[in-house]
Amino acid sequence: MKAEILALLRESGDYISGQELCSRFGVTRSAVWKAVGQLKREGYEIEAVQNRGYKLVASEVYGENELRSRIHTAWAGAELHFQRITGSTNLLAKQAGEEGASHGALFVADEQTAGRGRRGRSWQSPPGANIYFTILLRPNFQPNQASMLTLVMAHSVAAAIRRLTGLEPGIKWPNDVLLEGRKICGILTEMSLEREYIHYVVCGVGINVAVQEFPEEIRENATTVEAVCGRHISKGELLQYVMEAFEQDYDAFAAAGDLTPLLESYNRMLVNRDRSVRVLDPKGEWEGIARGINSRGELLVENAEGAVTTVYAGEVSVRGIYGYV
Repeated sequence: MKAEILALLRESGDYISGQELCSRFGVTRSAVWKAVGQLKREGYEIEAVQNRGYKLVASEVYGENELRSRIHTAWAGAELHFQRITGSTNLLAKQAGEEGASHGALFVADEQTAGRGRRGRSWQSPPGANIYFTILLRPNFQPNQASMLTLVMAHSVAAAIRRLTGLEPGIKWPNDVLLEGRKICGILTEMSLEREYIHYVVCGVGINVAVQEFPEEIRENATTVEAVCGRHISKGELLQYVMEAFEQDYDAFAAAGDLTPLLESYNRMLVNRDRSVRVLDPKGEWEGIARGINSRGELLVENAEGAVTTVYAGEVSVRGIYGYV
């Protein structure tokens, strides 16, 4: 009930009488008073005025009640788990996947002590500054389609940031979301197979939100949403928008069986497009011009002779010749 009261107070922006809350939830005034008291102890500033009711003054304390009051999607985040500190939200999600957690279960932490990026790299996960979450998926499609989920999530994160801030994020193929050419989001997707079928997929995301000092090795190429937009960003609202965008994007992807529904939008955001890139293929590095992605999420790279090669993210890396992108 706390999350529902919080949502009503936020949506109203004004006083809601205790009687109205009692009628809405079918509880006593004492139960409403107790729930409001618990929200206050969590850090919410709620005014209580006789004959007027309750009014939310300070609207965000990042945590389970905040997220439950915001996320009202059909399945993406409908099952929510929040922890102040954990090793890795991907590890939490994988454990829950083995134990039967539902499709769309969302695992969120305020701090990670063992966050990971692609190729085993560590992901800086300090408390209070950023968004760390993993969503558990139980797809009906084939394993060879699962790698495209990373691109789906990148598209969703970029769309959510654009919706909240009005900024125009870019995507560095396949899974880095950028603002002003610097990374604000990384995505790590992992899959568990059962024979030839997908048991579950976990898609872990870290979004740099608050202004902060980065380690020297990533300082040049990393930034945060607040540093670029110059104002406070609600982490709860941003995560809400990510879930809404991802649910829509995932459903479209699953129905089509590939990235066709997202292809035009993704390519518009692709910062590599029409730029010189170096393909780091184990068989030998080569250079070309990136021409966008195809419906399978492969990067189309045109070589010096004009021939176009499809590059698969699981096999090679791509680097900008003149810098990060």
